[in-house]
Amino acid sequence: MNARAEESMKIEISAQERLSHLSNHHLDALEEETIFILREVAATFERPTLLFSGGKDSLVLLKCAEKAFGAGNIPYPLLMIDTGHNFHEVTDFRDFRAKELGAELIVRNVEDSMKRGTVRLAHPGESRNVHQSVTLLEAIDEFRFDALIGGARRDEEKARAKERIFSHRDSFGQWQPKAQRPELWTLFNTRLQQGEHFRVFPISNWTELDVWQYIEREQIALPSLYYTHQREVVERKGLLVPVTELTPLKAGESSQRRDVRFRTVGDITCTCPVESLASTAADIVIETLAADVSERGATRMDDKTSEASMEKRKKDGYF
Repeated sequence: MNARAEESMKIEISAQERLSHLSNHHLDALEEETIFILREVAATFERPTLLFSGGKDSLVLLKCAEKAFGAGNIPYPLLMIDTGHNFHEVTDFRDFRAKELGAELIVRNVEDSMKRGTVRLAHPGESRNVHQSVTLLEAIDEFRFDALIGGARRDEEKARAKERIFSHRDSFGQWQPKAQRPELWTLFNTRLQQGEHFRVFPISNWTELDVWQYIEREQIALPSLYYTHQREVVERKGLLVPVTELTPLKAGESSQRRDVRFRTVGDITCTCPVESLASTAADIVIETLAADVSERGATRMDDKTSEASMEKRKKDGYF
């Protein structure tokens, strides 16, 4: 190798090192902010809980909580509202991770709300996803939670982009977009009246790319369906719908097996994968850099209609 080639290689390596340093500095700042908010919740509220589904965002949040307090010392329980139609890979991983950290895990089920009559489906095949709001509000009442920590991010959806980090909910669990409290200089107004609570979003300022870069850096284990695998799917309205007992083929449709992964994971009845060969977090970082559609826009069936708009759901108590 001649001197000019050696010098060119040194410059390229130096540029890569600078890029890596800048990326780590950015992730360090996001992590620091998240840990600060998690500790602020623990210091301010009497009965907080951390919503934990076993999905990638809640696993990033849990990793930050582990750093904030130490394994086995997270000062609030984990809570999941289970529709009964979740991917078993995710719920199994949820249970494993909670046990690994020695954290208390509370699971409340939409099916129990259906038995009580507080949730009524329009028809047996209706998605239970939107009905999680009722079960969530019932859990808040049962445990008298005054703060619920969640992994929602502002880049996910327009309604979520409107929300504060400390988002006030009235005594009916409702969100009032025009009555939000200012958050200047990271000072949070956390005063509550009887029956009110806060939804707290410590990773509000993260993006999907930040999440995957952090997963790669911290080597965070995830449920297997976040990475490439073969799955039977059918194309509907530009989405790849997984063929399952809950989402069977319709008359005249034919399915095919494709290499796919899930960008986001929710109820089986409304969550779709995307075509992908990405088998590592580093691969997904590259794919995310090239993506021109948000993860919800590319994968969620229930976000396609105005009747199921996120803002309306949030006003009704949805997380």
